[in-house]
Amino acid sequence: MSQPAAYHATHYRVRYSDTDKMGVVYHGNYLRLFEIGRTEYLRHRGLPYSQMEESGYMLPVLEAKCEFLLPARYDDLLEIRTVVEPLDGMRLTISYEIVRDSATLVRGWTRHTFVRSETFRPTRPPEFFLNVVGEQS
Repeated sequence: MSQPAAYHATHYRVRYSDTDKMGVVYHGNYLRLFEIGRTEYLRHRGLPYSQMEESGYMLPVLEAKCEFLLPARYDDLLEIRTVVEPLDGMRLTISYEIVRDSATLVRGWTRHTFVRSETFRPTRPPEFFLNVVGEQS
């Protein structure tokens, strides 16, 4: 993943409860790390996800992809690199790279759509989101 201007890094220390019997981070936990990266990206840009919900908008996940390259283990310090891709209409794709030191462990993305919380119907991105994140992110 190249590091464009919208790149944001979140640090995360692997907990014992993140690991499985093999002593590595359980694969399903990487989606949780993606969520941590996503929410911290928005918070860093001045838009906590709770503020979006208070304004009547949500971003449900439509699709997710993970590519597992190397294992993470208990007590590893990981960097979750998050990039919001340019908007595609009402769809938002967020890319992630999980790195330990200089090694990429996991790459992936999540695809979301904007919905109104009272109807759960797709809607265009709210203006305040575009102002904070930008149309070209």
